[in-house]
Amino acid sequence: MKKTLILSVAVILSIGTVICFAQSKVGTAAGQFLMIPVGGKAIAMGGAFTAVSDDPTALFWNPGAISRTKKNQVYASQTNWLVDSKHQWIGAQFMITSADAIGVCFNNLDYGSREKVTTVDQPDGTGEYWEANDLAVSLSYARNLTDRFSIGGSAKYIQQKIWHESSNQFAIDLGLLFISQFNGLQIGASMRNFGGELIMDGRDLTYRIDLDPDNLGNNETIVAKLKTDKWPIPLTFNVGVMMPVVNHKNIKLTLAADAMRPTDNSETVNLGAQLTFMRILDIRAGYQSLFRKDQENGLTLGIGLNAPVSYINLNIDLSYQEFGLFGNVQTTAISVGF
Repeated sequence: MKKTLILSVAVILSIGTVICFAQSKVGTAAGQFLMIPVGGKAIAMGGAFTAVSDDPTALFWNPGAISRTKKNQVYASQTNWLVDSKHQWIGAQFMITSADAIGVCFNNLDYGSREKVTTVDQPDGTGEYWEANDLAVSLSYARNLTDRFSIGGSAKYIQQKIWHESSNQFAIDLGLLFISQFNGLQIGASMRNFGGELIMDGRDLTYRIDLDPDNLGNNETIVAKLKTDKWPIPLTFNVGVMMPVVNHKNIKLTLAADAMRPTDNSETVNLGAQLTFMRILDIRAGYQSLFRKDQENGLTLGIGLNAPVSYINLNIDLSYQEFGLFGNVQTTAISVGF
């Protein structure tokens, strides 16, 4: 069993590291909504959540951790994202045995409607509205292989749409979580968005052209389609650690750190902390994108309220992210455990 665990960890770490370093290109990936952090708790902790992953947002951060929560949960969050867009994430996880869990989640970025649709003949606008929307739906499974080691994965469908054009693709996530015997130290690793390329297609790419405008007698309305480029999705590889440095009956302080290597940007480190009072109130802080040049995001803050109601645990999380020239971003999330 020990050999199997070591081999599993080595394979995932090696594959993720080799792929990420082999494809290091800054700003060359589509599907950037897949990189938007989710969950009021995770965001407030600076995105240092790979080894924490103790709520349904583990479906996003580390699917290998969902079998460790030991309960069924439903989670929903709403983020007022950049340039007036709205980001929604909904996830649910269920324990099917004491060691196995499944989950499903919906990740949506809505850019809203814009009035200005222009053409060559109507450069001031046609009066039409255009819309854009990004969506990812995933199905996850995780299993506790031992009392300290769990592994899991997700299969996801990805779609991007802008007006009459769209692109579709599939991807997988892999994750693992190890709980050590040293003071509650947890180590997590995940590889997210391993899949194909996105290419836009739709009716607005079809045109009628004259292939030989200098001569008469040919067909002047040949149907042609504009060719668009293929773009990879943003594969990321995360390694994280988490440890409670203070763990008394009425107060608990947890520290976490993540190292992230995306294929479309430079390496970075996220840091986070959570202070819990009476198992009811959580105060959180973190910092994103350490050591990355020209980053706009940075400080994160948030609070959480845990309210047991009968047989249900109700959690409310609020978070704040700094985004430099873009202002700030707020997230509201609610979860129900049963």
